[in-house]
Amino acid sequence: MKAIREQLIKRLVKGEFLSGQALGEELGVSRAAISKHIAALQEIGFDIFSVTGKGYRLANPIELLDETRIEKYLLDQNMATKVEVHNLIDSTNSYLMRRLPNQNVPGQVCIAEYQSAGRGRRGRQWISPFGSHIYLSMYWYLEQGMSAAMGLSVVAALAVSDAIKSLYNVDVELKWPNDIYFNGVKLAGILIDLEGQAMEPCHCVIGIGLNIKMPEQSAALVDQPWIDLSTALDTEVDRNMLTANIISALLTRLKTHNKTGINTMIAQWQSQDFYFNKPVALITGEKITRGISRGINAQGALMLEVNGQVGPVYGGEVSLRSGL
Repeated sequence: MKAIREQLIKRLVKGEFLSGQALGEELGVSRAAISKHIAALQEIGFDIFSVTGKGYRLANPIELLDETRIEKYLLDQNMATKVEVHNLIDSTNSYLMRRLPNQNVPGQVCIAEYQSAGRGRRGRQWISPFGSHIYLSMYWYLEQGMSAAMGLSVVAALAVSDAIKSLYNVDVELKWPNDIYFNGVKLAGILIDLEGQAMEPCHCVIGIGLNIKMPEQSAALVDQPWIDLSTALDTEVDRNMLTANIISALLTRLKTHNKTGINTMIAQWQSQDFYFNKPVALITGEKITRGISRGINAQGALMLEVNGQVGPVYGGEVSLRSGL
């Protein structure tokens, strides 16, 4: 089933009419089966229309992510690493986690056009329409161990910020612990998966979901305010170039993190911190704690002022909201 849909995708993105009858004969299935596969592709974000006597065609062409192009951009920046692009996958994070401990190399990247089981924080689904956004995960071996893992969200958020700044010369906003905002609305999210013992080096997978061009039918499924980069910048976004820049920026930041932790990154984070010195509500399950955000510390914890006392709040099942 997946193989047939992969073949249909390769043909559809060329932008020509495809005969259902001819496709069925070529792929060894019935015309009715082709119709069902087309309907399934429409459900995951393909805008396909049909014309009697001509067949199926994409309403608008899609420029797919291209392993070769991304790797060339990375080579040009002296940032060669292993990159895999998948059309259809359950989750880029899950894919790399399944390959532990011996099938990944540090810096290895998995990117997908569509995720059937994309994950956000706290078990949320990450809506992942086909060919619309960037769904990227990188494997990293964290020699400092899990105690240093909290800083990875800071590293990843700043890397996305670096990439967008370098290409489009705009500043995004950062929201502890795992979000990237544009004009106060969510643009991207980060998900860190870890495997290992508390006091020993550990495996980690850093996942980034970045909204690029949200299809209308997918927008209705998102349960929080959002923005995509094409709308924010009012321009078409080259996903291949931006993906390569994110990978390059993430590798650069991770190498710094290996040497100095996030000590050299705190000032930049706070200059873009959406809630810095603002009233916030910290939500942990049913509990709500109100205070003032005072940035982050060297471990990546939120520094929260409550009744004049400032103390760290570590990640986990927490949410941060405006306290007004």
